[in-house]
Amino acid sequence: MKATNERGILEPIENCYIKIGDEKIIMNNLPDIGDSKAASYSDEIVQGRSTPFKNYSHSDNRSISWTCHFFVQTSNDVHKILGWIKLLESCVYPVTEITGGAPYAPPTICQIKCGRQIAEEEVCVVLKNYNIKFDPNFPWDKESLLPYKTDVSLDFEVVYNQSRLPGAERIMDLGA
Repeated sequence: MKATNERGILEPIENCYIKIGDEKIIMNNLPDIGDSKAASYSDEIVQGRSTPFKNYSHSDNRSISWTCHFFVQTSNDVHKILGWIKLLESCVYPVTEITGGAPYAPPTICQIKCGRQIAEEEVCVVLKNYNIKFDPNFPWDKESLLPYKTDVSLDFEVVYNQSRLPGAERIMDLGA
């Protein structure tokens, strides 16, 4: 697979994307991805032992950082990238329509995948934070002032269906 076509335009990477509802933001370059999780252990003191046993207490949320690098390459890209930015921004706000009388609905569940970097299958996540860097060191679109390179940093937390909570075996097999 080549990264660009014969005109030098970046090719979509079909198995590297962020899915939000029916919309899919397909990456055309590899995002910067970080994946972290922490476990907490309590010390269990035993008489006559020089060091305590470690006893598993709980885990923190699995966090995935993902930085999208959006490049304007054609005249259609400005409108498309601005739409993607608005879509991503909307994920940190509560849903207020169609809540069945509640003041708001649970957060938007997104799905992410980037080859086999994060997991074998899509991972369900909620967006906790975004940060957009409009890079002034690049040329920009005259009408929208969108620079031809824009980075969007995203911080996700993984969410699981209650019946599919991961254990070590599942992580070893599927990564999620």
